[in-house]
Amino acid sequence: MEHINNILAAISNFVWGWPMALILLSTGVILTGRLLLIQIRGFAHGVAIASGKYDDPAHKGELTHFQALSAALSATIGIGNIAGVAIAIYWGGPGAIFWMWVTAFFGMAIKYT
Repeated sequence: MEHINNILAAISNFVWGWPMALILLSTGVILTGRLLLIQIRGFAHGVAIASGKYDDPAHKGELTHFQALSAALSATIGIGNIAGVAIAIYWGGPGAIFWMWVTAFFGMAIKYT
């Protein structure tokens, strides 16, 4: 039983440690480069969709573009990220906000793909 606990501890340390953070951040940087800064190029289009520029009353549908965006964001963000930000600021100080922005920027390319 002790052997299994050691294996699970090693897996947990990898998943929640710096190697996984490095893998995710590297993936985001690579995808950002391969997609030619999709976070910046697609921003205006995203705002146009959310503001209703492409809404057509003739098209049937239960949800507007903004309602669909809100539902997708609520499923993505959730209460865990709100509490996670508060805990990160508490433990990491104001510098944690900078690193959240950096990882969020590159995470957008991962989310897009």
